[in-house]
Amino acid sequence: MGLFGRSGRDGRRGEERAEPKLFSDRRSSWRRGGPSRFGEPRSPRPAVFTVLSWIMTLGLWGMLVAAAVVGYAFLSLDKQGLFKIPEREPGMILLADDGNVLAERGSFFGDEVRLDELPSFVPQAVIAIEDRRFYQHFGVDFLGLLRAGFANLQAGRVVEGGSTITQQLAKNLFLQPDRTIERKFQEMILAFWLESKFSKDEILQLYLNRVYYGAGAVGIERAAQRFFSRSARDVNLAQAAILAAVLKAPSAYNPINHPDRATARARLVISGMVEAGFITQSEADRSATLKTAVKVSSYLPATQYIVDYVSEQLPDLIGKYDQSIVVETTIDRKLQTAAERSVRRHLEREGAKLNATQAAVVTMNGLGDIKAMVGGRSYAKSQFNRAVKAKRQPGSAFKAFVYLTAIEQGATPESIEVDEPVQIGDWSPENYRRQYLGPVSLTRALALSLNTVAAKVAQAAGPPNVAATAKRLGILSPLQANASIALGTSEVTLLELASAHVPFSNGGFAVIPHVVSRVTTRDGKVLYQRHGGGPGKVVGLYELGAMNTMLREVVANGTARRAALPGHDVAGKTGTSQDYRDAWYIGYSAQFLTAVWVGNDDNSPTKKVTGGSIPAAIWIDIMRPLHASLPSEPLPGDYRPPYGAGAEVPMAERERYGGGYDGGGGGGGGGFFEALENLFGGRARSAPRREPIYPDSEMYGEGPYPLTEAQRRERLRQRREMLDQLD
Repeated sequence: MGLFGRSGRDGRRGEERAEPKLFSDRRSSWRRGGPSRFGEPRSPRPAVFTVLSWIMTLGLWGMLVAAAVVGYAFLSLDKQGLFKIPEREPGMILLADDGNVLAERGSFFGDEVRLDELPSFVPQAVIAIEDRRFYQHFGVDFLGLLRAGFANLQAGRVVEGGSTITQQLAKNLFLQPDRTIERKFQEMILAFWLESKFSKDEILQLYLNRVYYGAGAVGIERAAQRFFSRSARDVNLAQAAILAAVLKAPSAYNPINHPDRATARARLVISGMVEAGFITQSEADRSATLKTAVKVSSYLPATQYIVDYVSEQLPDLIGKYDQSIVVETTIDRKLQTAAERSVRRHLEREGAKLNATQAAVVTMNGLGDIKAMVGGRSYAKSQFNRAVKAKRQPGSAFKAFVYLTAIEQGATPESIEVDEPVQIGDWSPENYRRQYLGPVSLTRALALSLNTVAAKVAQAAGPPNVAATAKRLGILSPLQANASIALGTSEVTLLELASAHVPFSNGGFAVIPHVVSRVTTRDGKVLYQRHGGGPGKVVGLYELGAMNTMLREVVANGTARRAALPGHDVAGKTGTSQDYRDAWYIGYSAQFLTAVWVGNDDNSPTKKVTGGSIPAAIWIDIMRPLHASLPSEPLPGDYRPPYGAGAEVPMAERERYGGGYDGGGGGGGGGFFEALENLFGGRARSAPRREPIYPDSEMYGEGPYPLTEAQRRERLRQRREMLDQLD
């Protein structure tokens, strides 16, 4: 036909032309059950092969997905830097001033207990209930997982876990308690890593020392101490079973709150130990008679307030520390115990009926060393340290700074001021019981805590000057320099109020209160050593003597007579804020000072608790035994009354004030003739009674204070001349 003709076979082939095939018809006929290459029919493919094919395909894809997930989990763990055992919190041991251990925090010696120090049944109890195949698997127990899965499937809920001890340790050391697939894979990877790095015994020791047992106890040693008041080295079999029992759910099986649950699960632990061959049945039976009573104590020593206070100061003293340290403190253990007991005793006896629920104490020496500190009634119930953090109105306990300012401006303890109703702007201060005594000396006014006189003195001296005096002596809190500063309306802490009164006891030197004297590492390297003193001299000897004359009278015949310390020269000042919300007493000898606050955290009023009641009683409980073996030392200062020792004795007549105070004569006079009375034992009635003449009276031609510096120097010169003439 031509070149492109379509006839015969070629034409038919063109009509049947199709796409080329990748496989021959032989394969297709085999798959379809068609004829074989030899012309024989093929039998159908068995179903089992089809199923196996699908299983292999799914298995392959599952392995790929698992590998991807594991790879992702591994990389995420590596980026987080989790492939190392986290260090325990550096431990801290606090030593008292005599070198004995005062308190501990953290893990000073690393893990509290070693595995070989424990009775064999202690780790065996944990293995029996938590991971019986612990020594057979390599971090993950696949048989245990299958067994747990089957048990949970039968129960229709989760009744058994498949995590090994190694996995639990990995979770506790490295991971958050999230219930996610990613976290489970991370847990398994970390378990394999732990098994590759540590021996089984090392893993078990880490586990026992790092897991949480409930009731605030981390580690088996702390748990044994918390539950049984003994070391984990000394627990019996029944107690070991309880310790192992709580691990499943520390809150649910806590033997303190749920003793029945803990005991029931402990029986399962004992049965598991028998099944595992760790103990015999007879030993299990005997364990039922062993002592397992949990010793519960809500008491935590008040030294924990000191531990917290020291911990807050350490960053400023040594910076961040990454190793265990020894902190040498200024605390006197016996004094600390006495202060703590006194606070508890008085609040238990008198607190309820007087609506006083809290108290705080600070005791210091003349160098600013804190010898005792109680931050509250119970550290277990409240960790808030009221001695250093609570700011409250000091009330009349602030008056020492008012009168010191006046003394420095030329007043004397014998200066006369009229106790009468007073109006300063819109403010009208009132006395206790609203009684007024007329002309009184400044000594008597301070001893009886007369508010009107204090307000007049502060106004004359200048509220800004009073605030400056208080800050010079050690008050750090902001002060409102207005008329009411005389009555302590600006809030301060107990610690700063105490430290600001120390200059009255140590010769006029301001101090920086401190509790840390030295910090060393465990091997003795010195990280901090306290050097130097405080800001220096802030009160002159004359002014110091005048103030101690006045503050001594507060104890002898004033509002703090309950704080008298026979055989020792002591002084102090009481204070009560508005509506009896705060009661204070700050008292001192030449060796020590103790400050006490009593009140309520919610600032609610007490039932007329004054500084001379519970605070003074706590003060005497602390200071009496402290001074029992100390020699009597006079309070510092260089002050002599202008007319001799008997010239103006503000409390000489011991007139009853307000039904509760022994006061002096209403006129506050005396002078030369009162000195004769004291000397010869009778009143010189033929001599006219008159007020003494003082260097700050109008006869010297000078007005009321504040004085200029020149006036002050002149007044001091006149006083010196008068004293020289009397000598």
